[in-house]
Amino acid sequence: MKVSVLFSGGKDSSLSALLLEPFFEVELVTCNFGLLPTGEIAAKTAKELRFPHRTLSLDREILEKAYKLVLKEGFPRAAINYIHERAVETLALEPSVKMIADGTRRDDRVPVLSISQIRSIEDRLGVQYFCPLKGYGKKVVDSLVGCYLNIEQGPSESTQKADYETELRELIRQRQGEERIRELFPVHFQSHVLSRKRFPEEADVFKNWKPP
Repeated sequence: MKVSVLFSGGKDSSLSALLLEPFFEVELVTCNFGLLPTGEIAAKTAKELRFPHRTLSLDREILEKAYKLVLKEGFPRAAINYIHERAVETLALEPSVKMIADGTRRDDRVPVLSISQIRSIEDRLGVQYFCPLKGYGKKVVDSLVGCYLNIEQGPSESTQKADYETELRELIRQRQGEERIRELFPVHFQSHVLSRKRFPEEADVFKNWKPP
């Protein structure tokens, strides 16, 4: 079975793909509005992870509505959740796509879909949507990432990434300036995956072990 994983190049979507790998044919899909080459950034990470990757072009009107939302509310949560919902819907409209996953964790507030939104997408568009990390908290995710992935982390504004926020920030920067971005977006850290680890630490110890 094939699953399309919405992919930003960060640790959560990368770990989701690794967890699905034993059971599905995984493809990574990065959404892009044409404002920045985020698909190219994600493609490099996907190559290191050894998964097929493609870029999905989203309607620029989605970004424009998200732009209005973040200015109206003074905070990006609703805007990013809106982009995420429309990204899942756009991907679900492709005839070959039947299963969609992403890197949403148990305690995430953004981007996240409500149960009613998920049921609506599944019923209307004939797909199945799920989140491999939904039962995982941050500490467990970080432990798994430490075993399986090489990453870099830093402030959102200086970390290479391909998430929805990247192009939303860029549109605000172009129209309102850098200072407005600092007013609207809280300071937070994000991750960028560099590669898989060849073996998790435990596997290096036991991979050649044989019973006596």
